[in-house]
Amino acid sequence: MNLWKLRLSILGTLTIIIGLSTLFFTVILSLLGTFNLVTLAFIVVSFNIVQWLIAPYVINAIYRAREVTKSGNAQLYGMVERLSDKSGMKMPKVMIADIPVPNAFAYSSPLAGSRVAVTTGLLKTLEEEEIEAVIGHELGHLKHRDVQVMMFVSILPAIFYFIGYSMLLSSMFGRRDRGGGGAAVIGIASLFAYWILTMFTLHLSRSREYFADRHSASIVEEGPRKLSEGLAKIVYSTGRMKRSRPETRSFNSFKALFISDPDHAEVDAIAIVQSSSLTGDQKLVQEALKRKVTALDKFLELFSTHPNIVKRLRALQKLS
Repeated sequence: MNLWKLRLSILGTLTIIIGLSTLFFTVILSLLGTFNLVTLAFIVVSFNIVQWLIAPYVINAIYRAREVTKSGNAQLYGMVERLSDKSGMKMPKVMIADIPVPNAFAYSSPLAGSRVAVTTGLLKTLEEEEIEAVIGHELGHLKHRDVQVMMFVSILPAIFYFIGYSMLLSSMFGRRDRGGGGAAVIGIASLFAYWILTMFTLHLSRSREYFADRHSASIVEEGPRKLSEGLAKIVYSTGRMKRSRPETRSFNSFKALFISDPDHAEVDAIAIVQSSSLTGDQKLVQEALKRKVTALDKFLELFSTHPNIVKRLRALQKLS
């Protein structure tokens, strides 16, 4: 995807999300009045901000993440330190999450600071050069403040979600002569607004994955090749693991943070390889690049936080 086209897509999506939210709020305020809606919006915003502030501690607990020191793992620590310097940013804390699924993620908050985590499964599955490219991607998320941006845009659909269900409950348990019918209409309209905004939020999330891929390609030597191979191996390994070890499905709580969506791993693995004998790094990538992106693939992508793996690998090939 062309860089300027990608930037315009991100800016345009943000504009649409904010513009639609303003429009929906204006309509609902005119129909409902301000007090209850403002109170509810305040509660939702406060809840999301608190959740954002403490999220790193929750993530550490769920994924059993521990901080890595220079003496504890000099290779991994030095890799993050070097790439942070190339990115022109302060080095985040380096974490290792004790889970078998190969993946990586970046997360931050004003209380906890910035952190980059790799899983034990990733360290076992990927080669050093591929880990380097994956870390470059995660540093891209921190560099572009993706955690803060996605937190902000995710609040807007959440407000309409709670408005919708509050109005529907009000219509169910309230008397019709007291506006129960009007509350139901507002509730349905709010849930529709939630769905529309969620679709744009998912699109924004996918666009920022492409942007983070570009950052990795810009700071890692032969970044496109290394990241392509790393992504292919992550998806392939995760797909096989989810089929043979169902317990790994429980590690999807914060999947939007991951470099690859584990929920789509089985489908993506099929897209990458049809034969289990094709296990070479470039063979996995080349097999994916041969595959046609179907209408069903494009439809399923609409509901994913991450781009279709074939489209993503093709975008990286264009950067080579």
